[in-house]
Amino acid sequence: MRVCVRFGAEFLPALHDQKVGIARQTLGKLPLNGLRHPPEGSTCGWYIWAGEHLSQDADFFQPIHVSHLGDYCPETIPYLGLAPGWRFLLAPNYEDVWFDASLLAV
Repeated sequence: MRVCVRFGAEFLPALHDQKVGIARQTLGKLPLNGLRHPPEGSTCGWYIWAGEHLSQDADFFQPIHVSHLGDYCPETIPYLGLAPGWRFLLAPNYEDVWFDASLLAV
């Protein structure tokens, strides 16, 4: 919630039993990226990957429960309350958080 207050964003928590898309094969690279689409079904809408490029490959993201995200990239946890349409980019000594209305387009 603190991240939402800092950036003037609506708070919409990602629930522990919801799923997030994560590109585990990219973890360990920098920067760490996240974007949130509107939740659908059992997903919270978050997609997280590391590195410079977002792949369009169908198998780039694998679903995991939000409750397991801390095992892979705990630094993303504070940002999961940002509502759909928000993005983040994290690197050592760097944080960028912004709203991207294109994520809300159907």
